[in-house]
Amino acid sequence: MILLGKKQELIIVKKVEFGVYLAEKEGVEERVLLPKKQVPEQAKPGERLEVFVYRDSRDRLISTTHEPKVQLGGIAVLKVTEVTKIGAFLDWGLEKELLLPFREQTRRVKAGEEVLIALYEDKSSRLCATMNVYKYLKTDSPYEAEDRVTGTIYEISREFGAFVAVDNRYSGLIPRKEFHGNAAIGDKIEARVTAVKEDGKLNLSIQEKAYLQMDRDAEYVLQVLDEYDGVLPFNDKVSPEIIERELHLSKNAFKRAVGRLLKDGKIEITEKRILRK
Repeated sequence: MILLGKKQELIIVKKVEFGVYLAEKEGVEERVLLPKKQVPEQAKPGERLEVFVYRDSRDRLISTTHEPKVQLGGIAVLKVTEVTKIGAFLDWGLEKELLLPFREQTRRVKAGEEVLIALYEDKSSRLCATMNVYKYLKTDSPYEAEDRVTGTIYEISREFGAFVAVDNRYSGLIPRKEFHGNAAIGDKIEARVTAVKEDGKLNLSIQEKAYLQMDRDAEYVLQVLDEYDGVLPFNDKVSPEIIERELHLSKNAFKRAVGRLLKDGKIEITEKRILRK
């Protein structure tokens, strides 16, 4: 059986003026064309070739000896070449570019940027890209708690947090309580593995352990104070929403940082403000 969207080894069963026809084995009717310009010199019937099978501009099965940047069910970061009325087109290493339909975009993309996608087969048996990569991610990563990893944010949920494709391959999540800042879909992040769940998915944090993060957050609060001319128009009793909006910190992290700065004598806290000394 000839497999759409996969590299496979097929046999040359017929040579014609415009290329060769390939099949899984001799005597079967299912065949696919390999265009003449990609046929190796001296190739003859009976020889086996490794090819990738996809569809041409007329939706006909066709094969190529070129190397695709992603195969069916796989995940890759591809460059957007243009955006049209039906979606975006991506460079995946083949002559015919890959369509990323609008309905499969988790945010609108633009020409020139790189996006994380998975390759799937749509209802019309055409190969397309999707930014909804969750079900294509693996859960057999080699990582353990406290390992450092890198990944791409592919979805952000107010309820759950930020979903991350670790190594653009494994399933990871920065839980809502750990996710603070202005990171967006498509951003590359570095994180610490906080837990490996029973199903193999990774829980992540972009924060250090509390005692290490506190010093970093304290320095950050000082920088913000300097930007506010030494005065924050609220103290550590302000609502978590304001802290998140103004400093991109959780309230607990903010209170720890402020406590460290107060202990070190670098700030003063009044009923309504925090002042830099």
